[in-house]
Amino acid sequence: MDLNQALIERAQHVIPGGVNSPVRAFGSVGGAPRFIERAKGPYMWDVTDKRFTDYVCSWGPMILGHNDPEVVEAVHAAVDRGLSFGAATRAEVEIAEMITNILPAMEEVRLVSSGTEAGMSAIRLARGYTGRNRIIKFEGCYHGHSDALLVKAGSGLLTFGNPSSAGVPASVTEHTMVLEYNNPEQLEDAFAKYGDEIACVIVEAFAGNMNLVRGTQEFIDTMRRLCTKHGALLIVDEVMTGFRVALKGAQSLFNVTPDITMLGKVIGGGMPVAAFGGRREIMEKIAPCGPVYQAGTLSGNPVAVACGMATLKKIQAPGFYDRLGAQTKRLVEGLQAAAQAAGVPFTADSVGGMFGLYFLPQRPQGFADVMKADKNAFNTFFHGMLDRGHYFAPSTFEAGFVSITHTDEVIDKTIADAREVFASMAK
Repeated sequence: MDLNQALIERAQHVIPGGVNSPVRAFGSVGGAPRFIERAKGPYMWDVTDKRFTDYVCSWGPMILGHNDPEVVEAVHAAVDRGLSFGAATRAEVEIAEMITNILPAMEEVRLVSSGTEAGMSAIRLARGYTGRNRIIKFEGCYHGHSDALLVKAGSGLLTFGNPSSAGVPASVTEHTMVLEYNNPEQLEDAFAKYGDEIACVIVEAFAGNMNLVRGTQEFIDTMRRLCTKHGALLIVDEVMTGFRVALKGAQSLFNVTPDITMLGKVIGGGMPVAAFGGRREIMEKIAPCGPVYQAGTLSGNPVAVACGMATLKKIQAPGFYDRLGAQTKRLVEGLQAAAQAAGVPFTADSVGGMFGLYFLPQRPQGFADVMKADKNAFNTFFHGMLDRGHYFAPSTFEAGFVSITHTDEVIDKTIADAREVFASMAK
């Protein structure tokens, strides 16, 4: 028996589903998940010592590739000083200064340990600051697994979300409105009806958990205008896009200034660091300055912060994002050409070091479009590429990522193997 199969069967006796995060179970694509033993640069090796070109990059953080020597050195130095103090450190101040210098909309920042923490805290802060309860999110956008955000859209305009997870009372989500992504008209209608009750709008400017879906400029501009007009806060979730799509994030590409920004993934460099921040007058509603409570024993953990600091320093090198964006574009254009040559309906998109693959004739504009993708075709592609040593996200609903260590040679090998897979799919 393959060791990966043996491990998942063993894990299922002691871990629900055998995994500690659902998508790792390969439930969407079938087969045994790969248990990773080690990684370096653009590659990972599983417990059978099979090598994979990694296009998941730990779901985004490994923008420098795995085990970057300077990052590892910084982590080792931090470990030598201590693993956790439960007290303030100089490193917390330094990373906060670095983040606020790069992202002017974040005048003050609070460090946390996960994107979910950042999301639940940002929502609580928005409600505490405005004194309102209603929030707006968008179908297909994921902001962590806190109760108020685990909702799905109803069937009609302005329908309030129903819980999409057991264990979430309907009373918790009754103030959460779920609108269509990229539909500015629904935003106009929502604010016309509930404008003085809405605490915030939370959005991924480039959605990443229904695959990569671009927000339109009109969509983003509309929510900024309406939030300003009605005294609601605009929360831009950059947990996935922050320092991934551009140095100054998605907000710089849309020229929008959020009231609150959420960060994660890249700012930890592979360790659990996330953050939320915004205008000083808003952030100073957070304890100990104000009445909105938020706390965490491991927030600002010195080892994790050292990892994030080392990563943030390196990505500010001149030309870094030009190179990263060019490599990602090389990948998606090569895959599109390979699919087209084989006559397989397929398209792709990228922004910075983030990409989306769609078994659709054209790029999706929202959740309904994504749901039309050919899931069986994706599963065939996924396993064909996995067999050839390329690890893509094991779900048609997830975005992919490229690191700065994905060289021309690495990407060209991926494209060459994709030609074989697409050709076999066309038979």
